[in-house]
Amino acid sequence: MSRRILIVDDEQGIRAALGQLLEFEGYEVRTAANAVDGLAEYARFKPHLVFMDVKMAGIDGLEALQKLRAQDQQAVVVMISGHATIQTAVEATQHGAYDILEKPLDTDRILVTLRNALAHLDLHEENARLRDTVRSRFAIVGTSFAIRAVTEKIELVAKTPARVLITGENGTGKELVAQAIHANSPRAKSPFVEVNCAAIPSELIESELFGHMKGSFTGAVQDRSGKFEQANGGTLFLDEIGDMSLAAQAKVLRVLQDGVVTRIGGAKTVQVDVRVLAATNKDVEAEIAAGRFREDLFYRLNVVPIHVPPLRERREDIPLLVGHFIDQLTGPAGLAPRAVGDDAVARLSQLEWPGNVRELRNTIERLLILSSGPRIRADDVDRLVGRRPDSGDGGLGSLLDVPTFEEFKHAAERAYLVAKLRAYDWNVSETARGLDMPRSNLYKKIERYGLSREGGTSAPPAPGGADDDEGDDA
Repeated sequence: MSRRILIVDDEQGIRAALGQLLEFEGYEVRTAANAVDGLAEYARFKPHLVFMDVKMAGIDGLEALQKLRAQDQQAVVVMISGHATIQTAVEATQHGAYDILEKPLDTDRILVTLRNALAHLDLHEENARLRDTVRSRFAIVGTSFAIRAVTEKIELVAKTPARVLITGENGTGKELVAQAIHANSPRAKSPFVEVNCAAIPSELIESELFGHMKGSFTGAVQDRSGKFEQANGGTLFLDEIGDMSLAAQAKVLRVLQDGVVTRIGGAKTVQVDVRVLAATNKDVEAEIAAGRFREDLFYRLNVVPIHVPPLRERREDIPLLVGHFIDQLTGPAGLAPRAVGDDAVARLSQLEWPGNVRELRNTIERLLILSSGPRIRADDVDRLVGRRPDSGDGGLGSLLDVPTFEEFKHAAERAYLVAKLRAYDWNVSETARGLDMPRSNLYKKIERYGLSREGGTSAPPAPGGADDDEGDDA
């Protein structure tokens, strides 16, 4: 599609000559003989660029430029003048003109200016497209009561400087909540810096957060700013803060109290203005009781708590999420578009999602790649995802059908254990640690209930006894 150019000039000769040149170059051109007609034509024609004369009868070009920029702040306007002065150029630039050209107009100068202005416009449009893509990537999708409670809390807290502690299982979208708080805050145009505390070795976390000076430790070959300094004026997101060492927690607490950081090996303090958001999948109060998390830091971070619900608690959002991920993963730069049958959506809505929204997204991507035919159907879900029926592992309705209280207790215990084993990918050692249960006890319960990973793999026998700490998968 050709670019649209509007020429506003009270000289017929200028309009005709400039219009002929631009049409020869392949642009769609319209003209106006005065500013009033030019403003009206702009609203109708919606040009990509405007050439506007400075001196015109009635409303002059500079006044028209102000009106045009008030009408559309993104308008790209090149002023043209027969007697341009430095003062005129400065005034035009102050009012938002892209450039100013002197009469008589030089063909090469016109084309160079036009090319540069349209390249600037292309860059702006690409940035807008990328921002839309990022917003889509970090969209919080859902209309369930549980997710609406989260978004309402985000709207309330985003405009304040309050610290927020975001809790929830892995894959529920805690990062999306942090992104949404930052994007809707007064700091939205400032940096959003993320630190995954679980992914950084404990001996490096302090350097990552606070920076270091050259020579302060082996490998410190130059001065380096930390994440607190990098986020100055913006937001710092401490993801999985429950995995941070106690030593690092103490230093974070000091920064929150005093608003200053000191690089490792340095003596000079640096003032920082940072809003801290934190997230964890752990039970922080249990971590405090076990001595693994500082209680004073918890109270500093937990000004406003936001809990992100697991997908099983908002199943009504699954159809919306399926559509969102289809749109996100397909298109010109992605996978081939594919319709999803109602039967497939119903089947996906029935499944357990221990990996929550992240697992659902990966599943949709797998279905788009591996399913055959123009439409994804329920049998594709069964074949490529596997049925995970709700038989004794989860639904409250099935538990309520149990005839006696004793059977209900056993069924509930079995359902709980299956859910926790799935959450830890059937790693018995990790599940036992998460449940604060001796591993030998967990093996006994697995054997008692005949539990096995979906697909028929039985749990291994208990190795050695309760004191064996090696990780084994069920």
